[in-house]
Amino acid sequence: MRTPTKADLDAHELLKAELRIRGTSLAQIARELGVSDSALTLVGKRMCRSQRIEAALALAVGKSPQDLFPTCQEEGETMT
Repeated sequence: MRTPTKADLDAHELLKAELRIRGTSLAQIARELGVSDSALTLVGKRMCRSQRIEAALALAVGKSPQDLFPTCQEEGETMT
């Protein structure tokens, strides 16, 4: 598992704000996907990767997964 940078943490806070503006939350999306809240937090902070979670978060804020989670040189551990 990679350690998040300040930029990763800032992006996570912006993601949470976007979700609140759109009337949802990490917890709500976690329930819809049937995963733990912490799984979304790990993906949101770029500590782990999950295409399924990244796609759901991107859809919730109206962006593509590539725009929301640009590939970085040091990728996190992949979750299913």
